[in-house]
Amino acid sequence: MKSTEEERAKDLDSFHSWLMKAVHNGPVAVVTGKNGDMDTVGSAIALAASHPRLMACGLHLGRLAKKMVQHHQAPFRKLNPNHRSWPKDLAGVVVVDAAAENQTGLNLPDVPKCILDHHATNEWELDDEDLFLQWDVKATTELVSDYLFLHSTSALTPQVCEFLIAGLITDTGRFRHANHTSFSTAGKLIHHGDIDYQSFIEFLEEETISPSERGAILRGMNRAEMTEAGPWSVVRTRCGTLEGKVASLLVSIGADAVVVTRQRDGETRLTVRAPRSSVKQGIHLGNIMADVAKKIGGDGGGHDGAAGWSGSADPVAAESAFIDAVARTKRTE
Repeated sequence: MKSTEEERAKDLDSFHSWLMKAVHNGPVAVVTGKNGDMDTVGSAIALAASHPRLMACGLHLGRLAKKMVQHHQAPFRKLNPNHRSWPKDLAGVVVVDAAAENQTGLNLPDVPKCILDHHATNEWELDDEDLFLQWDVKATTELVSDYLFLHSTSALTPQVCEFLIAGLITDTGRFRHANHTSFSTAGKLIHHGDIDYQSFIEFLEEETISPSERGAILRGMNRAEMTEAGPWSVVRTRCGTLEGKVASLLVSIGADAVVVTRQRDGETRLTVRAPRSSVKQGIHLGNIMADVAKKIGGDGGGHDGAAGWSGSADPVAAESAFIDAVARTKRTE
């Protein structure tokens, strides 16, 4: 992963050259990860704002990302899982915030590709004409912000700055997992976009939860059980919706890690969270979920304190694989 300012500046120059060549030849799709979280969607929409031949697109908009897109009437094209009708003159694809092609949920066309990502894992198979930028930052929106500040400042409208900072806020868990570059990027975006931060946070946190969703959250909390996993204490439960919210609520009671399991339409999904204290003592949920995927199949990955896995494995087997991986993680005091 690139970390020094000089290395990152070279990366951004290389990306700019790649991108300008691509848009000169035709339209370029900016593809999001299939989970549609705020970091991937914010990165795609912000980058697409830098050139008229760029279009943000993907399978899904998460709850907050959908709220932001609707609020700003931002251009985003939702694709069908079986999407294959790419424009004939498509000159390239930029994928943001995805550690593997299957994390887009799409069959990407055979055109030059550029990957912008910040995850610890990398399962891309790329050709010589492709470009790969993997930075040691807390959100892909940090990488995109640096690119726009360096090469396309005019694209950084107040609305674009809000998309970028929203991705940064959510991927750092309201800055609980942030570092100095996260705060530096946030400060630059707030200043450049003249964002009223307090009002913006209130907007992000406003959420209408239906009675049925509220009931699902309460049932998920009620089912929670504590399990010892080697040197760690793991809280596990099942929930049919808003798994991330349930997991975050359970983290607040003092668990070392939380796993929330959901099964729907033949697919099993694990949502996992860990507090900063666990991360500092050795937990990296993204790596653990990648290991789970290697063991039982499916698709897994994420960040040190928040990650996920999805696949066709039995829910009990998937949960057990996660707990086993946690148990094998050494705890450093």
